[in-house]
Amino acid sequence: MLRFIARRILELIPVLLIIATVTFFMTRMAPGGPFDSEKNTTPEIRKAIEAYYGLDKPLLAQYLNVMKGYLKGDLGPDYKYPNRSVQELILGAFPVSLELGCLALAIALAIGITAGLIAVIRQNSLLDYSAMSLAMIGICLPTFVMGPLLALVFAIHWHWFNVSGWDFARDRVLPAMTLGFYYAAYVARLTRGGMLEILSQDFIRTARAKGASTAQILFKHALRGGIAPVVSFLGPAAAGIITGSFVVETIFDIPGLGRFFITSAFNRDYTLVLGTVLFYATLIVLFNLAVDIVQVWLNPKLKLE
Repeated sequence: MLRFIARRILELIPVLLIIATVTFFMTRMAPGGPFDSEKNTTPEIRKAIEAYYGLDKPLLAQYLNVMKGYLKGDLGPDYKYPNRSVQELILGAFPVSLELGCLALAIALAIGITAGLIAVIRQNSLLDYSAMSLAMIGICLPTFVMGPLLALVFAIHWHWFNVSGWDFARDRVLPAMTLGFYYAAYVARLTRGGMLEILSQDFIRTARAKGASTAQILFKHALRGGIAPVVSFLGPAAAGIITGSFVVETIFDIPGLGRFFITSAFNRDYTLVLGTVLFYATLIVLFNLAVDIVQVWLNPKLKLE
């Protein structure tokens, strides 16, 4: 297990190098620069600022300087927030995105697994068809549609929750629901499919023959193997929830990392864009590693390869 984890962590290094290289040159190819919006500066002052940040050097020299900084663990200064580094901005905003992601993931698992189990228990019934139809609707509705709809109904019309901010508990409900409902639909369908496959196995028929109740069959014998597809989906889902919070944070005015990323892209804030991309890429690899470990724990027949 330790050898497997060490190998996957070592594989992270070339992946991050490729991502950093591609992101660096893509940001430099985009039109405009980080100081183009500073309309009150003279050309001489702008050149001095660019020289201070090393933006006056050849592109290859800039790339090598950035890579040297990353090898030392330095993501560099931010161009739009004076006297603040990229690390400070990421570490300050990420806890908000992490909290939103954890709430959304909890909602997705609670609703999705429950709906999938209900569909399995009442297979080919009205409950089954209703649960799967709602899951399909959830898949088809993107977050930028679901968010305004929930805000319109529950915040503006009924005044149950707040439509923006991140100060109170009621501020967190609508963003977490918006992000969680989308993934709950996938979890419901995966749970139903996985459970139906396990329930058709011989050992389930043996358990029924021995007089096991429906609850014992579902939760004692079938659930561990039935949710294996859900566990496989958790890696991409967790990464998607955290990285996909850009739209939700923008809709509900949440001071998370996603909103910083969107702002930095518009402002051509090279260092913050690159630092955020690398941070999210690291999270995705680590999430997938955690899912691989959990899968082996759920099914010891799998090998760590």
